[in-house]
Amino acid sequence: MKLPRFNPERHIALEEAKKTKKGAVLDEELTFPLETHEDFGRIAAQTAKQVILQKLRESERDSILNEWRDKEGTIVSGVVQRFERGNVYIDLSRTIGVMFANESIPGEHYRAGERLRFLVLTVQEDARLPGIILSRSHPKFVMELFKMEVPELAEGAVEIKAIAREPGNRTKLAVASTSDGVDPVGALVGQRGTRVMAVNNELGQEKIDIIEYAEDPEKFISNSISPAKVRSVEIMPRREARIYVPEDQLSLAIGKGGQNVRLAAKLTGWKIDVRSEKRPEESQEGGIAGSIDADQIPVEPEDGDEKGDLSV
Repeated sequence: MKLPRFNPERHIALEEAKKTKKGAVLDEELTFPLETHEDFGRIAAQTAKQVILQKLRESERDSILNEWRDKEGTIVSGVVQRFERGNVYIDLSRTIGVMFANESIPGEHYRAGERLRFLVLTVQEDARLPGIILSRSHPKFVMELFKMEVPELAEGAVEIKAIAREPGNRTKLAVASTSDGVDPVGALVGQRGTRVMAVNNELGQEKIDIIEYAEDPEKFISNSISPAKVRSVEIMPRREARIYVPEDQLSLAIGKGGQNVRLAAKLTGWKIDVRSEKRPEESQEGGIAGSIDADQIPVEPEDGDEKGDLSV
């Protein structure tokens, strides 16, 4: 028979037990009344109180961590509670989350008591209290919003292959279908644009371009410059591409301050040079953009259909 490990706080030797109770036998439980004190003293009472409160805080912290540890990368709803040094503190029921100034959407104004959705960016476990870090500017926030609105995304019939975002201004998504007969762009747009409008309402004035992903770099780059129409794409060495567009589409292809071509470069991972088909040797101001940027989220490429594109 396997004997239990001796614990001096719970166990006592048989010889010692017989000193208290002569008829004591093995495995018998003995009870010892606590010594009665009328007054423990102020210091002793304060120490006991601090120990109990500390244990309660640790238990509460562990409970919150267990609840939130698996919520990283998901959307949660919370109420704006207060503002401090540019950071926004959000009431998440059992705990408080924080959205740092650089994780908010530029130009977006928040009011105390306002309920909004947030992306759980990370859960910090090394702090005294669990740190729930929230974001509304991260590209994945847009992805998760679409997953809530588009059943085809949740079911895996449609995939978001890549996303590039400039929070508060514009987002580009490349989507592909994994099932025959499913239009990936149409799935995200929804009937009469209802799905994309639901996401757009959460983001405010931010524009969303949804284009179809293609394995062929020339086709993908052409799609990425949406809503401008492309005449031709010249693939060059070192992942560089030159796009030729009609003269009247030049400003649309480049975008305000070069934003459209900049997002297209982030989305595709290619350096893109937009030029007019009438002036092919002349580079355009703001028409060249590189592909390296922290706000790009590439996804492993899979087979994609080659269809048109749609800009919302």
